[in-house]
Amino acid sequence: MAVLITGGAGYIGSHACVEFLESGYDIVVVDNLANSKREALRRVEEITGRAFPFYPVDLLNREELEKVFARHEIEAVIHFAGLKAVGESVRLPLSYYSTNIVGSLTLCETMRKFGVFKLVFSSSATVYGSAERMPIHEGFPVGASNPYGRTKLMIEQILMDLAASDRRWGISILRYFNPIGAHSSGRIGEDPNGVPNNLLPYVSQVAIGNLEKLHIFGNDYPTKDGTGVRDYIHVVDLAQGHVQALQRIMTRSGTDVYNLGTGNGFSVLEVVAAFEKASGRRIAYTFAPRRAGDSAICYADTTKANEELGWRAIRGLQEMCEDMWRWQLANPFGYEGE
Repeated sequence: MAVLITGGAGYIGSHACVEFLESGYDIVVVDNLANSKREALRRVEEITGRAFPFYPVDLLNREELEKVFARHEIEAVIHFAGLKAVGESVRLPLSYYSTNIVGSLTLCETMRKFGVFKLVFSSSATVYGSAERMPIHEGFPVGASNPYGRTKLMIEQILMDLAASDRRWGISILRYFNPIGAHSSGRIGEDPNGVPNNLLPYVSQVAIGNLEKLHIFGNDYPTKDGTGVRDYIHVVDLAQGHVQALQRIMTRSGTDVYNLGTGNGFSVLEVVAAFEKASGRRIAYTFAPRRAGDSAICYADTTKANEELGWRAIRGLQEMCEDMWRWQLANPFGYEGE
């Protein structure tokens, strides 16, 4: 029996592959490689010393996806596959609704056809919109403010309805806060296409010299230094949360929702300072106006995941930055540089 990992060649997916393999699971990976690299999976095999099947399949291709299920005894699915850039989702909403929602529907229909009813879904803290109080816990109202977030919210609702309709389903929905860092080996990490959308890849590319300077959006927020505060979580801690989420749902039915974060908030300037310390290099930056929809402060209440999953983020901001820099230094142009 094996665990199918969709989007397993991506940033979080590749780290999850390592954690599942090192926890003793057999895995099968599907990824259309639209925003990921095959090289990441080769390096997962290098890190773990274990080979696994990979299929360059798009979830919208039902026929090819069914072939994967027919070829392997799948017992559960970890679902990462999907488009994930907020700005791009505003420009290309139809692509996001089609890829994320229709792809997830096709996956669930295929799972049901082959008698697979255990699923861990990669959701996002964007489903909370602009929360008025901190920390954010799972009972807060939801209401995303962009097409990307709305696709996550819609898929969550679809999964809840599915589990309510059939007690064979056991589903864990994991709402991520801000994943950063890389595997401590420096062999796998975040390799965005084009100019990075997220803070840490941007900072690391400034440090390595690929980008001139960091643009910090807003320095007039009601925070300790005027810059936005976010909950940054090490990608390895996040990946390990999926292993523990799967272990829980294998003997349960219904749907559970968990925040995966550290429960602590760091400002943009605190992250820049930590990365300067980790890299020994100065990060040039300039301030720009706030972006519409950005909140001043956002961090998680992780009590539910701590208590029910037995999971806790253990890696601090400095380790996140050190691991990110190790990856960037060894791979200045990402996976394409090899």
